[in-house]
Amino acid sequence: MEPTPQSELEHIAHRWIAEGWRRGNSGVVDELHAPDFVDHDPGGRPPDNAGFKLGIERLFAAFPDLVAEVRDLVVDTKSRSVAVRWSAAGTHRAPYLGAEPSGQPVKFKGIEILRIRDGRITERWGEWDGIDLLNQLGRVEL
Repeated sequence: MEPTPQSELEHIAHRWIAEGWRRGNSGVVDELHAPDFVDHDPGGRPPDNAGFKLGIERLFAAFPDLVAEVRDLVVDTKSRSVAVRWSAAGTHRAPYLGAEPSGQPVKFKGIEILRIRDGRITERWGEWDGIDLLNQLGRVEL
């Protein structure tokens, strides 16, 4: 039986989080992203697949024990988009966002919107609670 569009989209989004954001596997980009993928919120990285891989690698270098969890997942089959609300926690072990490693645990959260065509992620929009993360890293005070 062929998967419904909703289950296919859910599966891709869950796998993307599990491989990229739970295991730190930047190879998931090669498997799940379209060759012409565009990251609309690249956070200072190139807005393409290479930049996205770099983001995963930098994040896991800084937080090697990072654990990300899906909190909500909403599918829009008409636009073939998935919204993922997530949270993550890890220990700050290497420089990140200009902050030297503190050895302290941090928690942060965000929302990703993925557009998926033909089984591949073609676009991503993402918003993280950057101020809270920078506060935990000692870069800003609230």
